[in-house]
Amino acid sequence: MNIARFRCPHFAVRPLAMTLLLSIASAAPAFAAGKITFVSQGGAYQEAQTKAILDPAAKQLGITINQDSIPDAWPQIKAQGATGKPIWDVVDTPPSNCLRGGREGLLEKLDFSKIPNAATVPEKYRTPYSVAYEFYSTVIGYNKKALKKVPQSWKDFWDVKNFPGTRALRNDPMTVLEAALLADGVPRDKLYPLDVDRAFKKLEEIKPNITVWWTSGGQSAQLLHDGEVDMTMIWNGRASAVMKDDPDVAFTFNDGILQNTQLCILKNAPNLNDAVRFLNAALSPELQANLPLYIDYGPGNPAAFKTGKITDKRAAELPSAPANAAKQALLSEDWWASEPGIQAKARWLKFMQ
Repeated sequence: MNIARFRCPHFAVRPLAMTLLLSIASAAPAFAAGKITFVSQGGAYQEAQTKAILDPAAKQLGITINQDSIPDAWPQIKAQGATGKPIWDVVDTPPSNCLRGGREGLLEKLDFSKIPNAATVPEKYRTPYSVAYEFYSTVIGYNKKALKKVPQSWKDFWDVKNFPGTRALRNDPMTVLEAALLADGVPRDKLYPLDVDRAFKKLEEIKPNITVWWTSGGQSAQLLHDGEVDMTMIWNGRASAVMKDDPDVAFTFNDGILQNTQLCILKNAPNLNDAVRFLNAALSPELQANLPLYIDYGPGNPAAFKTGKITDKRAAELPSAPANAAKQALLSEDWWASEPGIQAKARWLKFMQ
């Protein structure tokens, strides 16, 4: 799996060697007896969730939450699972890791009767081992000033005649194959299983017109910020950051590809009961609604939009707001973790050569 995929949407990250292990004891009562170790991807994203969700959950539950950060949790999930005595409890990671970990017996199968707040999370946002925690989107970002007409779909992005301008795409098949099929007229709700042959055929059309195949979220933002390209595939949080510096930059959620990270619990977690209690608290609409106060990512629980904490204006900027989610395709990490998905990744390497 491509490590950059996991954490680029969430900005800078601290490596495992610089383990945070931040005790949130200050947020919990002095007599707190319970504790968990929570693992995420670091940087601005983990700082935001600490203020929005972790600190309040620690206080609410009367536990201490220790934190760790790592760009790709999968190797550690596997290594700790092999010992049978993991040191982590809860991990925030892409659904593909949750599915793979569950199938390999490395994660706890969740008893959703003990996580009542998950009841308002749609089934398509859950796996037997995990539940959506936050959302981000792969979108089309563009420079309004540089273009006579701005793209509002992948079909427009592929239309170099009617939408002339320099373009960039991600150097990764995930989301790019989806974009190619959307450009070729495949309905958003009929993408999977991906027609890989059709996607690569459509990519051959646009390949000569791609100025840059970017490899990091920072690079995609810089390309748009510096005017090196007029339109690009980009993560919504990266596009929002550029917009704050340059009012000519914008993006559309239309034809976006909706993605999320999910919470899972390691098999034989040392603090299993508190880990389950934490999941329920972290998924509560009230705490989920705090996240957009600190970062441009959407809550995993749609009920957060009914709390009154998220204004209509703010909801319009978030990928998981119901109106925005309806304009997008939900990425199937289950398909990408399957054998056809693995083969598509291998084929991508040949395509890029």
